[in-house]
Amino acid sequence: MTLRADHSTRRSARRAARREARRAKPLWRRLLPTWRVTLGALTATLLLAVGSFAVLYLIVPVPDANAHAVAQNNIYLYADGTTEIARTGAVNRTDVTIDQIPLDTRHAVVSAEDRTFYRNGGIDLKGMVRAGWNTLTGRGTQGGSTITQQYVKNYYLTQDQTIERKGRELFIALKVDQQRSKDQILTGYLNSSYFGRGAYGIQSAAHAYYGTDVSRLTLPQGAYLAALLQAPSAYDVKTATPANREKAVARWNYTLDGMVQLGFLSPADRAATTFPDPIDPQPATGLKGQSGYLVGVADDYLVSAGIIDAATLKSGGWRITTTFDKPRQDAFVQAVQQELTAELDPVARPATDTDVRVAGASVEPATGRVVAVYGGPDYAKQPYNDVLRQDNQIGSTFKAFDLAAGLTSGRSSGDGRPITTETRYDGTSERPVTGGPTPYAPPNEDGIDYGSITLRYAMVKSVNSVYAQEGVDAGLAHVRDTAVRLGIPDNVPGMDPANTSMTLGTATPSALNLAGAYAGLANHGQTYAPWSVGKLERVNSGGAIDVPKMPEHVPTSALDRGAADAVTDVLRDVVSTRGTGAAALDLGRPAAGKTGTTDSNLSAWFAGFTPELATTVGLFRENPKTHAKEPLSGTAGYERINGGAFPTRIWTAYMADALDGTDVQRFDLQTGRGTTQTGGPTGSGSPSPSPSPSATATATTAPTHTPTPSAPAPPSPSGRPTETAPAPSPEAPAPTGTPEQPPAPTNRPTAPPRPTHTPTAPPSTPPPAGDTSTPPTRPATAQPPAPADGHPAGQAP
Repeated sequence: MTLRADHSTRRSARRAARREARRAKPLWRRLLPTWRVTLGALTATLLLAVGSFAVLYLIVPVPDANAHAVAQNNIYLYADGTTEIARTGAVNRTDVTIDQIPLDTRHAVVSAEDRTFYRNGGIDLKGMVRAGWNTLTGRGTQGGSTITQQYVKNYYLTQDQTIERKGRELFIALKVDQQRSKDQILTGYLNSSYFGRGAYGIQSAAHAYYGTDVSRLTLPQGAYLAALLQAPSAYDVKTATPANREKAVARWNYTLDGMVQLGFLSPADRAATTFPDPIDPQPATGLKGQSGYLVGVADDYLVSAGIIDAATLKSGGWRITTTFDKPRQDAFVQAVQQELTAELDPVARPATDTDVRVAGASVEPATGRVVAVYGGPDYAKQPYNDVLRQDNQIGSTFKAFDLAAGLTSGRSSGDGRPITTETRYDGTSERPVTGGPTPYAPPNEDGIDYGSITLRYAMVKSVNSVYAQEGVDAGLAHVRDTAVRLGIPDNVPGMDPANTSMTLGTATPSALNLAGAYAGLANHGQTYAPWSVGKLERVNSGGAIDVPKMPEHVPTSALDRGAADAVTDVLRDVVSTRGTGAAALDLGRPAAGKTGTTDSNLSAWFAGFTPELATTVGLFRENPKTHAKEPLSGTAGYERINGGAFPTRIWTAYMADALDGTDVQRFDLQTGRGTTQTGGPTGSGSPSPSPSPSATATATTAPTHTPTPSAPAPPSPSGRPTETAPAPSPEAPAPTGTPEQPPAPTNRPTAPPRPTHTPTAPPSTPPPAGDTSTPPTRPATAQPPAPADGHPAGQAP
């Protein structure tokens, strides 16, 4: 007893001594827990975590397959909410066994999606931490999910991005990894994954992309299908944008390189592997006629806007109300058939009248709503949506952005004065551009020299030499930025300010992109991203309704109103008897627009608008097998097809029907940027002296451009065209006594020598300035039935 008492006394004394020593320490030190307390807390926390993990592991069950396996149809409706466009059918999927999937394909999937698959226990903590760190440090949002986790998400759970769903995914993945073999998990993953083109599962993907059974997939084909798993729709190289095609090929290379790294493939076999182009997309059942194109535009908007991912959309059950107006959609189809298809004769002219294609889009400037599109004649026969493609140059329609950039640049044209619509430039054909990053001396249409002319007149005649120089004076980077702000994607080819030719339309936006950009001009510089779905909802089997949040459509200020209205004011003059868009006068309403024709006559465009509707129409030819672009020359029997021909005629016919029965609206313009028209070309046919070889600014401030009646100016002694007052249009009728351009001579050759037609006496009216508005009759070698655009054949736009 005495010994125990002594031991207890000594222990109490030691505790008392420790307490006294602690009291003697500073306050901040006394507030810190002792190592014994810290160790105890950590031990308790660890035990609690282990216990909680064990409990959750036991109580979280492996559920039955989710409703994705019995997906419903998607129903697409016109804007009225009742008229059906199409129904996309049940999930396209055929399950296969692991033995049917080539070993190379399995290895490619592991290399692309989860290189630790054969080693991990269903989850990869290191990969999750790495992905989280990369996301937090700004290296891009990344996923750390293993193949097992993705299989669990696809087959057992949902695509919801919630902490609760992610937690369940972890525990189920651990259980599945314990209960099933790696081959079973990989098979389930490949049978449940979405590969794009409506294909669920590796078997359907093999048929959709290569027209073969999965067992016959080659190494490069299997690697491409594995690459698709990261971004199925975006990485389809047959329909992808140029930027996404590069990403898809890069992902394919990443997959093969990983196979070498993991020992699945020898370096020699890797070096001998070439990219396997898939077959063209095949039309889905029920998407005949225009339905497939409309569904494609709606799907593209939903996915690209981040409203819903492609896999969830394709799982079905959605009721999708689009913005497409059926009467206007029908009018677009009728306009193409009436103005173009009826004039084609593939039997008599098989080399020129086959594979002619049209891309068109129509957007409300005040809302950004897409009311109609034209993606092709029949989706069942041509499963390419031409309205979304970004591989056709837009030519001189880009000059509107050049002008807008000049008006907002604050830069001088060379004499210290800001650029206005009436600034004069040297319109000599093949005049070298000064100050550009690359040498450039574009010829004008038919090599015509215009002398010193205003930017307004140069737009009316689409004078290349003027706008090539004006774009450089405005600053090519600023020109690019202006086009992007208005709605031209910044990643399309041909938008590089390091190339002077950018000024004349080497960019390749889609018809829908271009319509959105011109809608921004029509809306006084306030631009909307075009949108094509107004409502999206799905009724689940339990009765709950999914209604994803739709974006708010708020305009962005691309240009101040004065600049935008000044550009519109100039584009109105293009739609006049002296302008390249003269055919649009048949609309009988105030309209503005710009034609565009590109190098080697590979495409032709008209982009135009009334106050209430902006529409673009593009025309091109393409080899159906190689998809190589072919010249439009010879189409319908015409030597050259310009933007002022079939594109403008289709635009006019469509707009007439689309606006039929609506009140005529006039442009409400507040220009304020020097839009008063001034004199024409100098009498000598050469530019006026100025500090710059490119331009002479004319100081004007009046906000209108109404011409004053006057006698026509005689032609210059050099024979160069004379700039005249604007011709009448529905918006600005001709005042009494104002002459009009004479009709163009018929049978004019495609590229005559540079004019040197000095008259012996001044005629009563000015001579034609290279392009006129009177449609010629059509012999076998005639010009197209509208004025040319300003781009010579064989010259880059």
